Amino acid sequence: MDKSIQFGKQSTKVKQLSDWIEQDILMGKYRTDTSLPSINVLSRTYHVSRDTVFKAFADLRERRLIDSTPGKGYYVINRQEKIFLLLDEYSPFKNTLYNSFVKKLSTLYKVDLWFHQYNEHIFDTILREAIGRYNYYVVMNFDNERFSPLFDKIPSSRLLLLDFGKFEKGSHSYICQNFDEAFYKALSELSARLKRYRKIVFQLPQESKHPHSSIQSFEAYCRDNHFGADVIQDEEIQEIEKGVVYVVIRQTDVVNVIKRSRERGLKCGVDFGLIAYNDTPAYEVIDEGITALSINWEEMGRKAAHFILTGEGVQEFLPTEVHLRCSV
Repeated sequence: MDKSIQFGKQSTKVKQLSDWIEQDILMGKYRTDTSLPSINVLSRTYHVSRDTVFKAFADLRERRLIDSTPGKGYYVINRQEKIFLLLDEYSPFKNTLYNSFVKKLSTLYKVDLWFHQYNEHIFDTILREAIGRYNYYVVMNFDNERFSPLFDKIPSSRLLLLDFGKFEKGSHSYICQNFDEAFYKALSELSARLKRYRKIVFQLPQESKHPHSSIQSFEAYCRDNHFGADVIQDEEIQEIEKGVVYVVIRQTDVVNVIKRSRERGLKCGVDFGLIAYNDTPAYEVIDEGITALSINWEEMGRKAAHFILTGEGVQEFLPTEVHLRCSV
């Protein structure tokens, strides 16, 4: 019996058809290890070309919902794979990463989320207990410059390193951000705006896990572009000065700078400048918008999921983007 379905314009016919078949699989219409209707039958049922059905089947195979063998045709498989996701600490942009990662995966993947809080002992304990229990491991390391020896106990085809990684990673797959040259380049994109200020202050607390090599890149940028420069490694900036632009890493430091500036009656983007690291939705609305330097965390989540779905190795540094707003 023909199935009357209206294809929308929000995505391709192939994508919509594969989504409908996936929904039928999840609702139990096509059960595990049972054959799917032939390409000819589905072509007539959905009023699409045989090529569209073939491509939809290829998409469903990539999602690991179906497989095919000679003589049996296409059939439903039951392979819920377990994914181990170990992040450093919770933050709004890590939430963006997680949601993007899970959304890209099908419901046949179960993701267990852990946080190590940059504590090496916690990191080792969680990862050691996880080894051998998961199909794939997606991990943010506890340190930017030290390669955990536990990584060698996981097949490289099953391990993806995220975010940190200023160490030799060999054949391991990774999707990282660059905290040095990319930081310099991002500041360079703001040079025309920064010339309005007499000095740039970079706050990077001594205890921060953000790579301190960024200090060298910051100082090199200021030296090359003839800016006055200070690096503050205190936990809080005590007084906000006129004519100074502040570059801060943590969201709590953004809040502190705004609070301190209001105590002096200074307006952000007029009397002083402010640049944050790692964009969040809050930065779009605080004080008419806070300029942020950030990788695309949603894209990192999608790329991590693509590694799981396809098994294709990846070695990539995501670009640091400038989200220009009224704070400079």
